[in-house]
Amino acid sequence: MIIRISDHFGYKKLIRFVLPSIFMMAVTSIYGVVDGLFVSNFVGKTPFAAINLIMPFIMILGGMGFMLGTGGTALVSKVIGENERDRANRYFTIIIIFSVLLGAILSVLGICLMRPVARLFGATDDMIEHCVLYGRIIVGFTVFFMLQNIFQSFLAAAEKPKLGLIVTLIAGGTNAVFDALFIVAFKWGIVGAAVATVCGQLVGGVVPLVYFAKNNGSLLRFAKTKLEFKVILKACGNGSSELLTNVASSVVSMFYNLQLMKFLGEDGVSAYGVLMYVQFFFLALEIGYAVGSAPIVGYNFGADNRRELKNIFKKSMVLMSVCGIVLSALAQALAVPLAKLFVGYDDGLYTLTVYAFRLFSTAFVFSGVNIYASGFFTALNNGVVSAVLSFLRALVLQIAFVFALPALFGVDGIWWAMLATEACAFIASAIMFAAQRKKYGYA
Repeated sequence: MIIRISDHFGYKKLIRFVLPSIFMMAVTSIYGVVDGLFVSNFVGKTPFAAINLIMPFIMILGGMGFMLGTGGTALVSKVIGENERDRANRYFTIIIIFSVLLGAILSVLGICLMRPVARLFGATDDMIEHCVLYGRIIVGFTVFFMLQNIFQSFLAAAEKPKLGLIVTLIAGGTNAVFDALFIVAFKWGIVGAAVATVCGQLVGGVVPLVYFAKNNGSLLRFAKTKLEFKVILKACGNGSSELLTNVASSVVSMFYNLQLMKFLGEDGVSAYGVLMYVQFFFLALEIGYAVGSAPIVGYNFGADNRRELKNIFKKSMVLMSVCGIVLSALAQALAVPLAKLFVGYDDGLYTLTVYAFRLFSTAFVFSGVNIYASGFFTALNNGVVSAVLSFLRALVLQIAFVFALPALFGVDGIWWAMLATEACAFIASAIMFAAQRKKYGYA
């Protein structure tokens, strides 16, 4: 049965609609985890630490894709809700063209800046060449990384979330197979990890590009148009919170790494790297829900259907609250096997990782509502509120706590910083929900 974004949604239909997006984000996170597993176990902990150190810079560049994808999807979904399909196709095409141009520029900048950025992030002499080599290969293909992120959102808006899942599964499988081939069989080290990642991104970016270029049965397809900077600015404004989240997360990771190098050295950075890989998978479930449900919110906002907005909002609050509690409990239960999977070869690092993860993962209780809050306001085309929430959660609070808490509690304060951040962000989200409810009629 085909589910339309114009339908009325009960829990069952809502979950069925967003499930492909959730799986899509989960699979994306898994093949990122696979990279880490192969490098950590078959290349060594110094290259593993180097990749984790330079990854924030790579994610800053790729974050442009999240911004254009989520912001563009909110805009296009609203226009579809206003029953202007031709304009929606033009806007969609403009966003993709601009993304390709921007990605090419970012690739050149990234390659040129890789070495000084690695030094700025605290790379040691042992780590620097690993950082530069891996980073330059990855950012050389930023266009496809961005397109992969953008199409994940637009396939949901086009009512083809299952196609998005299939593409992501193939991309993830490609990455994993080539990781094994290039790292284990060919012994290419981190070069193999980088090339494998790029191969997966090529699949994730090119296949949807071909699909939308042809006549298809979805709500979207490419159309003849010229660049309209008002459309680009509107999409960027809507998705600014998602860009801010990616940039801020990358900046915050740099500060975490600096603090950990100070307190624990290279082992601290490696342990934090494991936490980031695992966190990405756990939060991917909540991010997937926010991405998958956004076209429904955007459509009903454009159609001025406040009754359905209220329905979606209430159900989403219940689902995200339950999800946060379940993920936190699951993380506690899986701390030992996950740490052993990544760093079981080093007893000291393994013990540190288990301990850190159990403190760090308590924050998952609040994360679902916080992630949905930002995505919800993006879908309502309110980039300002979404950006404020993201700015507080992803940057201001984390930086404040990652420096303040270690001064009070030592290295444990670094691991508790995430819980303090999410708890404060939860309060901010509740305030914004209450302040905006009459304007949009969702509560």
